[in-house]
Amino acid sequence: MRVGLGKWWAVVVAAGAPAFATNAEAQTAPQASAPALVPLHTSPSATPDVVPNELLAVTPGGLTGAQVGERAGATSYNAKAQNEALKSAAARVDEAWAAFLPRLSGVASYTRLSPLTPPSLFGAAPPLQPLAAGTNEPLFRNFYTNNWTGFYNGLANASFPVFVNQWLLQATLTVPISDYFLRLTQSYSAATHSRDAARFDQIAARATSAADGRVTFYTWLGARGAVIVAVQALNDQRSHLSLAKNQFDVGQASKSDVLRAETNVTSAELQVVHAKNLADLSEKQVRVAMHARDDEPAAPGESLEVNPPPYQGNVRELINEALAARMEIRSIDANAVAAREQVKAGVANQLPNLQGFGDAIYANPNQRLIPPEQEWFPTWDLGVRLTWSPNDTLTGSSNVADLKAHAAQLEAQKGTLRDNIEIEVTQAFQNVREADVSLDSAKHELESAEEAYRVTKELFNNGRATSTTLTDSETELTRSRLDLLTARVNARTARVRLDHALGRDVHLVDSGPGSQ
Repeated sequence: MRVGLGKWWAVVVAAGAPAFATNAEAQTAPQASAPALVPLHTSPSATPDVVPNELLAVTPGGLTGAQVGERAGATSYNAKAQNEALKSAAARVDEAWAAFLPRLSGVASYTRLSPLTPPSLFGAAPPLQPLAAGTNEPLFRNFYTNNWTGFYNGLANASFPVFVNQWLLQATLTVPISDYFLRLTQSYSAATHSRDAARFDQIAARATSAADGRVTFYTWLGARGAVIVAVQALNDQRSHLSLAKNQFDVGQASKSDVLRAETNVTSAELQVVHAKNLADLSEKQVRVAMHARDDEPAAPGESLEVNPPPYQGNVRELINEALAARMEIRSIDANAVAAREQVKAGVANQLPNLQGFGDAIYANPNQRLIPPEQEWFPTWDLGVRLTWSPNDTLTGSSNVADLKAHAAQLEAQKGTLRDNIEIEVTQAFQNVREADVSLDSAKHELESAEEAYRVTKELFNNGRATSTTLTDSETELTRSRLDLLTARVNARTARVRLDHALGRDVHLVDSGPGSQ
C-alpha cells in the first residue's frame, strides 16, 4: 500500500509543480469576493476512522477551475510584465504619430559683448584742411573746396556703433517634406504593428497563467481526494487488524499476522499524514496562483465525480483551429510586418532629406538692420533645405540589412512555432483520449477490486484465506481508488491543456480584468 500511495503522490507533486512555478510570478490579487471554504489544517497526529466531511462536501458558491484560472490570469506577474510592454509599445505609437507634426522650436537669448573702440569705415586717413580765409581763390572755388574737405573728413572718421547688450527672440518651424512620403508613414505603421504584437503577447501570457491555475486547482482536488483514499485505506487496515486479532484468538492466525497487520496500520496512519500535508501544499499552490491571502477562505465548489464532456473533432481540424487562434502566431505575424515597415523606413534614411523651414526673429539689435540700432526690430525668412551625407548611405545600408535579417528570422520562428503547435495539439488530443479511456478502465478496475476485497475479507474471517492474501487485496483496492482519482484529475487537466493548445481559453482572459 505504501508503494502505491507514494507513486501516486509523486504524480500529484509533479503535476502541481509547473503550475506552482508559473503562477508564483503573479501580482497582488484583487480583493474579489471569495467563497467560504474550509481549508485543511488537521493535526498530523489525528487519524480519524471516518472520512472528514469537509473533504466530501462541495461548497455552494465555492471555487471552480474556471474561477481559479480567471483570477490566476488576472494576477499573473508575467501578464503584468506584458501589460507594461504593451504600454511601452503604445507610447512608441504616439511618438511616431507626433513625428508627422511640423517641428516648432524657439530660442530666447541675451548676450553681453565686451566693449571695444570701433574702427572707421575706411581706416585712418589724414584729414584735409580747409582753405584759410583770404586765400587767393575765387569765391565759388573757395566755397566748394571747404565743403568737400568737411565731407571727406566726416567720411574718413565714420564708423558703426557697437552695442554690448544683444537680445534675441526666434521661432523656427521645420516641415519634413520628404519624410512624409518616405519614412514617417512606414515608421508609424511599424509602431502600430509592434503594439498589436505586444497586445497578443499579453493575452497569451494571461491565457497561459489561467491554464496553469486551472491545472493547479484540479491537482488540489486530487490531493484532497487522496486524503479520502488514505483514510479509507487506514480504515481497511484497522479492520484487517481487528480480524487478525480475532483469528489469532481462535487459533486460525499466527502472531506474525497480527504484527504485520499492526505494521500496516502504522504505515497507513503515516500515509494519512502525508496525504494531508500534500493537500495543504496543493491548497497553498492554489492560493499562490490566485494570490489570495492566507486568511481568505478556500474550498472547492466543483467535484471530480462528474465526468467531463467528450471532446469532438479530429486532429487535423484541431490543428487548423489552433493555428488560426493562437496569440503567439499573431504576435509573430505583427512583429514581422513591423520589421518589414522598418526596412522601408531604413531605406529612406539613405536618401537626401528635403525640409522646409521658416524663422521669425525679433532682436535688439537686429543684424539685418543696417546700420544697426539699439532697438527691437522684427524680421522673418522662409526657405527649403536639401541635406545628404554619404555617411547616411553607409550606415543606412547596414541598418537595412539588419532589419531584413530580423524580418526573415521572425518568419523562420513562425515556422518553428507552427510545427510546435501541431505537435502540442496532437499530444494534447491524445492525452484527452487516453485520459477518457483510463477513466472508464479505472471505474471497472475499482468495481473489481471492491468485490475482490469483499470476498477475500469474508474468506479470511472464515479462516479460508491468509492474512497475506487479504493484505494484497487491500493494496489492490487502494491502488484502484487512486487510479480512479488520478484518471478523474487527468481527464480535466488534459482538457485544460488541449483548450490552451487550441487557443480556446483566449476569450476567457481577452476581456477579463487587466486586458487592454
